[in-house]
Amino acid sequence: MNRRELALKIDHTILKPEAAEASIDQLCDEAVGYGFYAVCVNSIWIRHCSRRLAGSGVCVAGVAGFPLGADATEILVAQAKRAIDDGAVEVDMVIRIGDLVAGNISVVADDVAAVAEVIHDASEDYVLKVILETAALNEEQIVAGCRCAVDAGADFVKTSTGFHPAGGATVEAVRLLARHARPLRVKAAGGIRDLAGALAMLEAGADRLGCSAGVKIVNEIASV
Repeated sequence: MNRRELALKIDHTILKPEAAEASIDQLCDEAVGYGFYAVCVNSIWIRHCSRRLAGSGVCVAGVAGFPLGADATEILVAQAKRAIDDGAVEVDMVIRIGDLVAGNISVVADDVAAVAEVIHDASEDYVLKVILETAALNEEQIVAGCRCAVDAGADFVKTSTGFHPAGGATVEAVRLLARHARPLRVKAAGGIRDLAGALAMLEAGADRLGCSAGVKIVNEIASV
């Protein structure tokens, strides 16, 4: 895999609350310069990124229910709609993690379906990624989360927010998602900091990587 091929697998990400405009502008400029697939930012920055990246070919992804997965359905829907209105073409949504753990599967699925409807009504090409927070779940719960995402019409399942104390993406979690979320695609995120880790996630079945260290990762590949 060359640098360009790897870069097209990466959502170049800043979701830290202390991120200011200069950091967001640098993120966008790096995304263009390195050819990353998308930038992923908090909602307040979506419109800014959409304007800065207009015509560049780099997509903008926003978030909903981030990072706790503890918002009411109508809040998630409003967040997704605002993200799309501001220029996002992808939304990374955190599921209701507590309800998944408690076995309230229909509640989780209904949330995802409501957000999926908003996104896909805007365009069939827009993408919903469902964040499960796999490090906080057991295997049975991960499988149930995958089924919710599939049945509710999502496009991706995603390992992690990168904010949970239990940790981020693991190769084992990515393999589980790739096995049980078909035909959905898999995004690995959380703690991917070097080329070896990135390639391991892709080999395990990830189609996309969420990274704040994307520049470092692609620079580990010799220029081609």
